[in-house]
Amino acid sequence: MIFQDKINLLIIEDEEYDLGRIKRTIEPFKDRLIIKKIVADGQSALNALEKSPQQFDVVIMDYQIVGNISGETLIHRIKKIDHAIQIIVITKMTINITDYDFANRLIEAGAMWYCTKYPADIDDFIYQPTDFILSILNAYHKKQLELDKYRSNKKLSANIKEILDRKVIIGESPPIKELRLQIEKLAAQDTTVLIYGASGTGKELVATHIHYLSKRKLEKFVIINSGSLPNELIESELFGFEKGSFTGAQSGKLGLFEVADQGSIFLDEIGELPRSAQVKLLRVLQDGEIDKIGRTERIKVNVRIIAATNKNLYEELKGKRFREDLFYRLNVATIQVPSLRERPDDIPLLTDFFLNYYCREMSIEIPQIKEEAMNVLINNAWPGNVRQLQNVLQRLLFLADSVIEADHVHKALSRIGQSSTPALLSSYESWHVDTIMPWREMEKHIKQNYFRFVRENTNSDAEAARKLGLAPPNYYRMCKELGLK
Repeated sequence: MIFQDKINLLIIEDEEYDLGRIKRTIEPFKDRLIIKKIVADGQSALNALEKSPQQFDVVIMDYQIVGNISGETLIHRIKKIDHAIQIIVITKMTINITDYDFANRLIEAGAMWYCTKYPADIDDFIYQPTDFILSILNAYHKKQLELDKYRSNKKLSANIKEILDRKVIIGESPPIKELRLQIEKLAAQDTTVLIYGASGTGKELVATHIHYLSKRKLEKFVIINSGSLPNELIESELFGFEKGSFTGAQSGKLGLFEVADQGSIFLDEIGELPRSAQVKLLRVLQDGEIDKIGRTERIKVNVRIIAATNKNLYEELKGKRFREDLFYRLNVATIQVPSLRERPDDIPLLTDFFLNYYCREMSIEIPQIKEEAMNVLINNAWPGNVRQLQNVLQRLLFLADSVIEADHVHKALSRIGQSSTPALLSSYESWHVDTIMPWREMEKHIKQNYFRFVRENTNSDAEAARKLGLAPPNYYRMCKELGLK
């Protein structure tokens, strides 16, 4: 229990009489409330804290003390040294009045509590003893909570850095530098964002950076592929349902908007969302409310929406497949992800990054890539963008040994989208005694290659799922298991 802990006090008081009253007030608890240091001026207090900030838990300070540092200024400077330390102010300034403005200034400066000194003719106590002792205990408890929060946030910040390092945006070309600036600008705002970009350009990567660089970074980031949800389940997945709201609803279900409350939702392939769900999404954007199946009252949520599309939404508007009012609600702040052919200078950097990544994953030596081979990669059109480049580089690790030649790149490229079947280790030239892997690992690579091949030759995840004969949720789940999402 906190009351059993020893609480170390720093007392700032320049009047011996009042100092004696403070000591007498806490005397019954002197085994737990330890006066570590007493100083008479603000500068001495700051020196003691700077020398050993962990030595003190609670500061008890007179508002008016000798020296040129006192009052709110001293509170501010103490909190700069140690944000977690708690400050209790005692003052005779309010002995005959109730001054709410004064109290508010102390709290805004960083004080945890303040009390009015008893009149000078009361020798024993500085203030009502029970309240004074409780205020010290509460201050110590608040300090522990602040430290716990700081440690938790530090861990979360480290996790966020790890996420951003793992999902780094690679490139130094002008389009990528401009993209990073746009991301920083949009992350600093809290508005709805619509990301445009061709398939395979990295729209989810951009959305991830916008969220984890924003003020919502410590909250949840929920990713939803609109095309992967069956039409009949979209509303229950997004907005949830109450127990007994339909046959089989034996328990209630939180919708993904409730799960993401206070955080961000990334709605990928927003153009695939059916019109019935578009109406409810519009209400979230307009009123911050969701309609939950089986519930008469709407539920308030605070969610930032980041949407993405590879479709021309203007064409979707003309075809009456996308609501005009929803489009204008989404199209507040936009960001265009450049295609790979718009930034060929980044291809060597991307190649180096992905070859290193896949070689670590496969536990093989990183091959040397000849200049002629790199030129072939740079001059390719890349209709499948970065996703296609990743696929080609993975394939090259099976085609080549220690050196990647131009001929290897031509072979890898010729097997993408130019024949009815992809090259999935279909010939012995793709196999090598030095790259033999356990069957489970090889099976995963075959699946990865085939799923990538299908996705690169379709316009959306929904279409890829249809061609593979999979339900959209199963397709999306398998992509995540294969590391493709």
